[in-house]
Amino acid sequence: MSERMPVVFASHGAPDALLKAKDTVECWREIGESIPRPSAILAVSAHWEESQPTVSLASHPETIHDFHGFSQELYGLKYPAKGAPVIAERAASLISSKGMTPGYHPDRGLDHGAWVPLYAMYPNADVPVFQLSLAKNKGPEFHLELGRALTPIRDEGVLIVCSGAITHNFAWLDWSEKPMSSPHAEAFSDWLGERLTKEDIEALLDYRSSPYGAASHPSEDHILPLFAALGAAGAGAPRRYRPSYTYGALSMDAYVWRN
Repeated sequence: MSERMPVVFASHGAPDALLKAKDTVECWREIGESIPRPSAILAVSAHWEESQPTVSLASHPETIHDFHGFSQELYGLKYPAKGAPVIAERAASLISSKGMTPGYHPDRGLDHGAWVPLYAMYPNADVPVFQLSLAKNKGPEFHLELGRALTPIRDEGVLIVCSGAITHNFAWLDWSEKPMSSPHAEAFSDWLGERLTKEDIEALLDYRSSPYGAASHPSEDHILPLFAALGAAGAGAPRRYRPSYTYGALSMDAYVWRN
């Protein structure tokens, strides 16, 4: 049996984080360097939703630039990691064993939620990567169970990297050169960090009732990867990383579970 791999949650921020969020990039690099080398990476991104949890069987996933209006330099970045279709099939079988119906995509590439943090974590793109989608219109409870279904793959050398956002309210963003951090975003980020430290699953599932919880996530897509990570991690508190906010209101917090 391989050494049990950690579980990572990364706030990927705006697509230009690689160019502008230097301490976040350094955080991702530090996380990648601190983790035993995985045989493959299972990436769960906020930017892929299907009617059911769907694995990509791409053998050479393309780098998807699923954004517009940013620096041309960003569109030139590529992440040419190989895919891992055999391991993707294994993940699908684990999902199926828990009574969920997995889907399959023949060639889905890596969206920016996946490749942006991986670009810093594994800059040589020398670890195979496959994506797993979120399930559209399914909430935190479903994605917690989805993560739990995937736990055994950690013992097979697979690193689970879930990528979303701790805060994701565009109305709070400040696009100025030196924005001030939003007190609402800070309040929710700290509330979430405390609940994760205390392993308060009940409160986390009901995060929308917390101060600024619903406001931090007008839609749930960007926080659902956190619940997948939480489920895959199982018992144990994560380490919290706290890079600077980007655009004033995008918390760039990352979490790593090593249990």
